[in-house]
Amino acid sequence: KNIKIKIIKFRRKKMNMSTFFIENAGILMAALGAATATFLSGVGSAKGVGIVGEVAAGLIAEEPEKFAKSLILQLLPGTQGLYGFVIGLMVFLRLKPDMSLVEGIYIFMACLPIAIAGYGSAVFQGRVAAAGVSLLAKNEEQSAKGVVYAVMVETYALLAFVVSIILLMVSFN
Repeated sequence: KNIKIKIIKFRRKKMNMSTFFIENAGILMAALGAATATFLSGVGSAKGVGIVGEVAAGLIAEEPEKFAKSLILQLLPGTQGLYGFVIGLMVFLRLKPDMSLVEGIYIFMACLPIAIAGYGSAVFQGRVAAAGVSLLAKNEEQSAKGVVYAVMVETYALLAFVVSIILLMVSFN
């Protein structure tokens, strides 16, 4: 609703784009942070899940009974996308039309840990989980070790997620 009001005022004032961006720089930077966290961690997760899916599909073609164990490995890189989505929601709930540029930049910076670490860790976790699927194909009794290796990569996404949450808990009021 507040955004609609701003657009109506924008049209009435006949302000140019540079004035619009200057007056709304805070909320735009914060929204950009939410989009960056959601987008980068989501793309990383999609890439990671895709890497594992390609390897798992080859295994399932030969041994369909190993589907459940390979699915666990495929789901692991998807969690980073969820972390980015949660940070995006937290930012969305903080958006306000009169947000200062300083606050907007701060929120943008708070989104960067999960955006960057979420992307990287999801891709690398996908590679490790794909190796876990190969382990499952060769020796089913050792498949839990493949899951442990993949979960180790998750640690760094969790650390980035916690840092982003802590940074977003700072209040500017």
